[in-house]
Amino acid sequence: MNSLVKRLIKLHGLIIFLSIFLISCSTSKKDIVLAEFDKQKITVEEFEKVYSKNNGGYEVAKKDSLTKKKNFLDLYVNFKMKVFDAKRRELDKLPDVVAEYNDYKQKIGITYLLEKELVEPNIKTLYEKRKEELRVSHIMFRPDTAGFEGAYRRALEVLDSIKNGASFEEMAKVYSQDYYSAPYGGDIFYITAGDIIPSFEEVCYKLKPGEVYPEPVKTQFGYHIIKVTDRRPRTPEVRASHILIELKPGFTSEDSSKALEKIKSIKEKIELGEDFAELAKEFSEDEGTKNLGGDLGFFSRRMMVQPFDEAAFNLEVGQVSDIVKTQFGYHLIKVTDKKSIRSFEEEKDVLKNIYQRIKYNEDKQRFLDSLKRVFNYKVNSTLIEQIAAKSDTIQVGGQYWVSEIKTEFGDSIIVTYAQNKISLDTLLARAENLAEFINRRLNKPTLENIVNRISEDLLLAEAVNYLPEKYPQFAELMDEYKNGILIFKLQEEEVWNKIQINEDKLREYWEANKEKFQWPDRVEYAEIFVKSDSLAQEIYKLLKNGEEFDSLAAKYTERPGFKEKYGYHGIKPVLDNALSQKADQLKEGEFSEPFKNSNGYSIVKLIKKHQAGLKTFEEALPEVSGAVQELESKKLENDYIEFLKATYKPRIYYDKLNRAFVD
Repeated sequence: MNSLVKRLIKLHGLIIFLSIFLISCSTSKKDIVLAEFDKQKITVEEFEKVYSKNNGGYEVAKKDSLTKKKNFLDLYVNFKMKVFDAKRRELDKLPDVVAEYNDYKQKIGITYLLEKELVEPNIKTLYEKRKEELRVSHIMFRPDTAGFEGAYRRALEVLDSIKNGASFEEMAKVYSQDYYSAPYGGDIFYITAGDIIPSFEEVCYKLKPGEVYPEPVKTQFGYHIIKVTDRRPRTPEVRASHILIELKPGFTSEDSSKALEKIKSIKEKIELGEDFAELAKEFSEDEGTKNLGGDLGFFSRRMMVQPFDEAAFNLEVGQVSDIVKTQFGYHLIKVTDKKSIRSFEEEKDVLKNIYQRIKYNEDKQRFLDSLKRVFNYKVNSTLIEQIAAKSDTIQVGGQYWVSEIKTEFGDSIIVTYAQNKISLDTLLARAENLAEFINRRLNKPTLENIVNRISEDLLLAEAVNYLPEKYPQFAELMDEYKNGILIFKLQEEEVWNKIQINEDKLREYWEANKEKFQWPDRVEYAEIFVKSDSLAQEIYKLLKNGEEFDSLAAKYTERPGFKEKYGYHGIKPVLDNALSQKADQLKEGEFSEPFKNSNGYSIVKLIKKHQAGLKTFEEALPEVSGAVQELESKKLENDYIEFLKATYKPRIYYDKLNRAFVD
């Protein structure tokens, strides 16, 4: 081999080796320290995460200037030092902080738990299912006098016949007790997930076209034998136009023949290239749509009668149907647009509503049952029987706490779970906070309902304790909340509680900054407001004839709360609103003509004009007080930051900021 070639091969290998070596040795973002204080470190990885969250996401943050990132890093270091200082002072162990944190954790945790364990996975499944629509037939057996067992036996007999070769459609016509679909061989047309009973839906989505489910399916209506006859991608909505030649009630065969000939002639015109919309305007007998060129707008499955629906959803955009007959007459249908299935995020709220309505409660109960098994949940049924035998007249509430039942059983354990023990006293104390149980007799059904209701909260609250381990995002959320509480406590101690303001300090500030506190041009005015133009004109005539404005305002003004004030609005800046601007155009003591104002008519009287000028100390006091408090707060905040810097000696490595947001 040529020596040059050999050297090139060696060089190529060296380059590859060096590349691998450099990649393997490159410092991870979690190891690059941007700032540190008192053995605490802020890494590039942490900075990217926090910065992205507060500045519109990673991709947006990448484009931000180095100056903006530097300023944020300064603020974040201060924040981290505050949290560290709060924990050093053990503010996180204060009873009120612990109580507030635990209360929030339980409230937000239960919602988070149910969202993650139930809602999110189930609406994602629902979304995937709703990408398809299924055409379904069924044979229904009602409970009737024989009950559900009788319905099940009848369903099994018919199902066996179908398995042995009998026609599903013929058996439906003979045996189905859904008298609407039976004549059509059990066909209930197209359905999609979220439209029907969950137990029925679940089975349908397991079947291929032509398959019959091998077992009868139970719903609240009875038992069903289910067959899927078609599966297809779902079109949520179509937009269509139609031309209708009407068949009026009581039509004869001759009427039908004439209508059919007429629609045929229109179809021929379309086939020869004439415009569908123009033909609809000329010939359609649907008075509601003909002037729109037959346009029906968008509609979804089952909004139209079945023959119309089936024809429309089988057409492509721009296609015109064959002649379609419905109970209304003969139609020609043209599809003009179709909607596609929206993204999961766009559909999320709709999916949640569907899920909450049809399946959430059932799934929640199954989830609670699983928690009972996991937490070894037990109910003391013997205790419930003992209490029920002695408390037929005692009610939940104050009566219980002075009863013999409390004396005898109050400390007895009624529920155990996850090594927790709940006494009867504890259970009924919780029940008193639920309106549904107040003053209910403490009999067996009430006790069992209380146990079930309270246990639901207890089990969910226990499950929340495991959320931080399973869901890191929840742990981060709770850390953020705890840090927020700690910062609030620090602000109280270091800023708000230290602010000391007296009148001398306020007056001193006002004297030095008088020019900042000025009145604009103002007007003092009253108004009569009525909703009727004619009434406004009548009042205006009375004013011109010398009647008192105050008296007429007290009698007629319809602005809420102004009758008793004789229409008086007080002193307002000229530019405050349309009324003050109108008043400014008048002379003192004059009133305006009626003018349109919002949803009625106003007459304004100018009482006095107040010229722009400096506010007195008393007039400026609220603003002065706010300004001085803000100055004091900023000073104390700055003093505290300087204390933190002196105590923890932060070191910030701005030169490493260019390593952030580099992929």
